[in-house]
Amino acid sequence: MEHRAQSARSLTTLAIFAVALLSAPDSVRALAPSTEDIAIADMPREAREVLAQIKTDGPFRYERDGIVFGNREHRLPVQSRAYYHEYTVPTPGVKSRGGRRIVCGGPRTAPNACYYTSDHYQTFRRIRE
Repeated sequence: MEHRAQSARSLTTLAIFAVALLSAPDSVRALAPSTEDIAIADMPREAREVLAQIKTDGPFRYERDGIVFGNREHRLPVQSRAYYHEYTVPTPGVKSRGGRRIVCGGPRTAPNACYYTSDHYQTFRRIRE
């Protein structure tokens, strides 16, 4: 009986936290890293190509590919300053770099984790390999 009561309290606490987070201002929600995943097969072809280039250290299409990604909004798990690097995912029909990126953390050619964003860093999805 005690175990059921404890489980019910845990579920209630979790539900309260979820409601509080969903009703929080954007500035607070931005502190909670995204937990959604995306399979490589579900990413655009261009993103799959960039991911392959990352693992072989290029060559990359854009001069800024591989620069440090600051994670200033804390939308990714907090790490040391030079942990994350960003890469442009070309968008068909767009002449600029567009808003699609892959951000990887850890060693450059063997990252610990990579994330895909299609909306210029507003949301991230962890890439499942």
